[in-house]
Amino acid sequence: MKLGPNGFPPPAQTGASLAALDSRSAMILRELVETYVATGEPVGSRTLSRRLPLGLSPATIRNAMADLEDAGLLYSPHTSAGRLPTERGLRLFVDGLLEFGALGEEERGAISARCAASGRSLQETLGEAGQMLSGLAGAAGLVVAPTTEGMVRHIEFVALGPGRALVVLVHEDGQVENRVIEVPAGLPPSAMQQASNYLNARLAGRTLEDARGMIAAEVADNRTALDALTQQVIEAGLGTWTGGQGGSLIIRGQARLLETIDQAARVSEIKRLFERLEQQETMLRLLDLAQRGEGVQIFIGAESGLFDSAGLSMVVAPFRNGQEKIVGAIGVIGPTRINYGRVIPVVDYTARVIGRLLG
Repeated sequence: MKLGPNGFPPPAQTGASLAALDSRSAMILRELVETYVATGEPVGSRTLSRRLPLGLSPATIRNAMADLEDAGLLYSPHTSAGRLPTERGLRLFVDGLLEFGALGEEERGAISARCAASGRSLQETLGEAGQMLSGLAGAAGLVVAPTTEGMVRHIEFVALGPGRALVVLVHEDGQVENRVIEVPAGLPPSAMQQASNYLNARLAGRTLEDARGMIAAEVADNRTALDALTQQVIEAGLGTWTGGQGGSLIIRGQARLLETIDQAARVSEIKRLFERLEQQETMLRLLDLAQRGEGVQIFIGAESGLFDSAGLSMVVAPFRNGQEKIVGAIGVIGPTRINYGRVIPVVDYTARVIGRLLG
């Protein structure tokens, strides 16, 4: 199979499905994917013959692998005689061949302990959950945190570089949230300071939504001394939390993901992914993806729309508040060879633990 410019095969054009595979081909595909997940290397027929039941010769396995390749489920990299699963092959494996068991009592207890909220803000608890998933999966952990609707104590704008600023929001309960926003290029520091001073004089004892309505009225009535640039900073800062589409994105363990990538072009693509993850619309997209169905959602390669074909997968699950409303999501982004059988139940249980905390 001809490889694409990034070293991965183009999407198969066949309609291969689990129902179309005989039991032997399905068994070979499952064993090949599990071996690939464990080693990250192309898998040959001799390796599979040692792992599969007696009676299947390397020649028989080679023939079956050739059929799976014709079906678009495997491909042969030019550096090896072994085969690797395509994204279509991985999807078939995850949907119908993957075997995983329930977490043990000790594992559930460890996850619950790591997510315990005692003495910590919600943001800190969610950050710890993301860090835990990063460590368990060997990937980047991500959390879409729910909107905070309480009273605000303080807000601050901090310049990050041309066209970007960090908004630091401190709530009355001590919870701190950070967001990155876009600001006009060449914005003077005085405009950010003026925006901070203006908002802090009006936020005390109010929610952000209340403050936004009041400030909009002041601007409409020309009762402010703000210049146009400062107004843009204020609107951008408030807009990241209010308007019914709030929340924030917490990412942990980015370095773990970069460690798994060995091609410069793919490293560059992953860095662009992290830049996209800082954008508010990406966070909303993540939450939308998590709500596509019940429980854990698995996105392989370009399926999520967040990355193209850099050999990445995302496993994400929504969590609910006490009213059973989906308010956030948690999961991991990792290489396509992440241990799905291990990661899926861990993500699922962690989402349930966070839901109980919010309840």
